[in-house]
Amino acid sequence: MTAKIRVAAAPISWGVCEVPGWGRVLDAPAVLGEMAGLGITATELGPPGYLPREPAELKKLLESHRLELVGGFLAVPLHENAEAAIAEAEDSAALFAACGGEMLVLAAATGLDGYDERPRLTDAEWSTLVRTAGKIRDAAATHGLKTVLHPHVGTHVETEAEVERFLADSDLQLCLDTGHLLIGGADPVALAQRHPRRIGHLHLKDVRGELADAVRAGELPYAEAVAKGLYVPLGEGDVDLEAMVRSVAEAGYDGWYVLEQDTALSDDSPADRPGRDVAASLSYLRTITG
Repeated sequence: MTAKIRVAAAPISWGVCEVPGWGRVLDAPAVLGEMAGLGITATELGPPGYLPREPAELKKLLESHRLELVGGFLAVPLHENAEAAIAEAEDSAALFAACGGEMLVLAAATGLDGYDERPRLTDAEWSTLVRTAGKIRDAAATHGLKTVLHPHVGTHVETEAEVERFLADSDLQLCLDTGHLLIGGADPVALAQRHPRRIGHLHLKDVRGELADAVRAGELPYAEAVAKGLYVPLGEGDVDLEAMVRSVAEAGYDGWYVLEQDTALSDDSPADRPGRDVAASLSYLRTITG
């Protein structure tokens, strides 16, 4: 590859997560400052409440670090109380759009805290999930935003079978997250090759295969696996990222490549660890994109 790609970051790579008790949360100015210091020029928004929700304040903060907004991740239950999910998504979409964002990254949350438990859906609940995702897509579009569905560990679209079922039942594109797909049992490269026109956004992750296997087998809770080092800098794990990037580029993908490694920081974690890991991922990405 020699074409220039659009690279962005996300606060989760610095341990900023919506899950209660996830770990130590670094101050937003420090996180955004490290992004800018690494030469990153765009970011997704962190969880609701981490960065300002008032558009003028958020724009000022991002501009002070010379960062543009890609959009953001939103995990909401789509299988029940559709009106509440749509209202929450529209609120986020309005904020993203007001600050120059273009992407709503939607996940089908269970309604439980965290990503360690996953109740089974009925067929009726699945149908509600699909309809609600479509209504959120339509609502976000009125703000000029594109909506993608993010298959994610511990949500109702996690496994390869669930991803394929969603693609068959919905016309939304996917956020292809290389780490979550592999943990869920899908080969992200093969998925991208089967559905080249359904890839609307990329989250680039690398994972340690043995820990991914343990999560998939139910032997290790997701949060505990993250704390044990499930995610590693790009090129140091078991995802074939070179094949992944080449595959989507050949299919004409021209969207964002978001460096997004789920990280949990303990009280004694080195404060510079997230920045070092993102820097290593950036360096690897440059080697495979030319």
